[in-house]
Amino acid sequence: MASTETVERTEAAEAAETTGPTGKVAADTDDLAGLEAGLDALDTVQAHRTPVRQVLVGKVLPPALAITLVLAGWQLLVSSQLTTADRLPSPSAVWAGLREMWFQGTLLDVIWTSVSRGLLGFLLALAIGTPLGLVVARVRFIRAAVRPVLSGLQTLPSVAWVPPAVLWLGLNDSMMYAVILLGAVPSIANGLVSGVDQVPPLFLRAGRTLGATGLKGTWHIVMPAALPGYLAGLKQGWAFSWRSLMAAEIIASSPELGLGLGQLLENGRNNIDMPGVFLAITLILIVGVTIDLLVFSPLERWVLRSRGLLARS
Repeated sequence: MASTETVERTEAAEAAETTGPTGKVAADTDDLAGLEAGLDALDTVQAHRTPVRQVLVGKVLPPALAITLVLAGWQLLVSSQLTTADRLPSPSAVWAGLREMWFQGTLLDVIWTSVSRGLLGFLLALAIGTPLGLVVARVRFIRAAVRPVLSGLQTLPSVAWVPPAVLWLGLNDSMMYAVILLGAVPSIANGLVSGVDQVPPLFLRAGRTLGATGLKGTWHIVMPAALPGYLAGLKQGWAFSWRSLMAAEIIASSPELGLGLGQLLENGRNNIDMPGVFLAITLILIVGVTIDLLVFSPLERWVLRSRGLLARS
């Protein structure tokens, strides 16, 4: 029995000596191939379509449940008479005001008056804030001079610009757009500056090596790499645009300006109409959330997905 084991070990040793370095190279090649396959599997994003039921349970049900709980708590406060109707109207009273505006045909006009101003003002802020942010980020002297001013303007409440804008431009749409620009441009520019600061220097060196300098390097290297920070600045810029517009409409309300959501809120205050006040607040909130869901959330998902940070659904 011992002799048989000795013979088997001798044969195995001879086989190892026969294969020599070639066998070792083959084994190392197999190991390397297995490692590369494992890394490829880790990098690969599995593309699949999420079932409708999972979408409803994961994305639709939670906000619907939250809204239901808020309405239930609201109605409970009213029903328990912890407060009076002139301080907190019931959800049904707000709903009645919404229905009245709908049947009168004024609801969509009021919403569109504010939304059109907000979107146009935001686009103007985008056209100004983007090149300003690039210049501040890329030119050292301008950065030292202008960046603190942008940060200061970003912290200044937008409502502070309404009185001087009225005195400068009068009660018109130009005044509204001026307030929006003063509120949104610093946020967009600072967001782009922060995004550019986060671009790895290796990207810039590689771009220069390949001939991507000047505007070409900005378009093909800097802007794509700075996109996450830039998008965050755009979201904040829209928030400032919307809040600036509401402040301008509330303070500088006038029949010549038309009836927007801010004017609707101010009219409710002047008429001591609490259902009207809460209706205006609700519509302002709905518009802000809708713009975020329809515009900025898809853009954010696209940016994350393009960088492999979000699984396809």
